[in-house]
Amino acid sequence: MNEITPVTLELNGIRLEPLAPHHAAGLRAAAMDGELWKLRVTSVPEPDQVDQYIFKGIEMRPTRFAFAVIDMDSGEVIGTTSYHDVVPTIGRLEIGYTWYAGRCQRSHVNTTAKLLLLTHAFETLDCALVGFRTDNFNHASQAAIERLGAKKDGVLRHHALRRDGTVRDTVMYSITRGEWPEIAAHLRYKLAQRPIAALPRAVQEAPC
Repeated sequence: MNEITPVTLELNGIRLEPLAPHHAAGLRAAAMDGELWKLRVTSVPEPDQVDQYIFKGIEMRPTRFAFAVIDMDSGEVIGTTSYHDVVPTIGRLEIGYTWYAGRCQRSHVNTTAKLLLLTHAFETLDCALVGFRTDNFNHASQAAIERLGAKKDGVLRHHALRRDGTVRDTVMYSITRGEWPEIAAHLRYKLAQRPIAALPRAVQEAPC
C-alpha cells in the first residue's frame, strides 16, 4: 500500500479537500442543517464542538485522514468524510466519519464522494481492502453501504459507546481489490443514470 498524503479529489461538482480549521464555519452550518448532532446513531459534533472535531481529525493522522466535502457550485461545506483505521502493512483502510447537511442527503453527493475515495484507495494507494462500519440501528447507513456493493462481514457485539452512554453493536462491511472493478463500473453507471442537479443552498438567517 502506498503512503497516504493530503490530496484533493473532484467529480460531479463535489470536491473533497483535506479538513482544515478554515472549514469550521461551513461545517458548523452543515451540522445545523437538520440538527444532525441530535441523531442517536451518528457522531456529528454539536456546533460548539466543531473546532475540536476538526482538530482531532487532523491530530489522528496517519491513522485517519479527514476531508471536507465541498459543493463546487456554491463553495459551501456540505459535510465531511474520512479514511480511518489505516493499516499500511496489510493494505487496509476504512471509510467513515461521514455525514452531510440535511439538504444534501438522498442526493448524488454520497455516491460521488464514495466513488472518489474508493477510486483513490484502490487505484492510487493500491489498497487490498476498504472497510466500512456503522451502528446496528443506523439502517439508513447500512442500506447506503450495501448500495455501494460492499459485502457484510459481520457484527461486532457490544463494541462502542454511543453519545447517550448506551453501547452499540457495530456492523462491518468491506470491498476487496478484486471486487473493485465491477463495483466501480456500477457506481459510475448509477451516477450516469441520474441528472446531477444543483444542490439547495444553505438557508441564511435574516439579521436581527
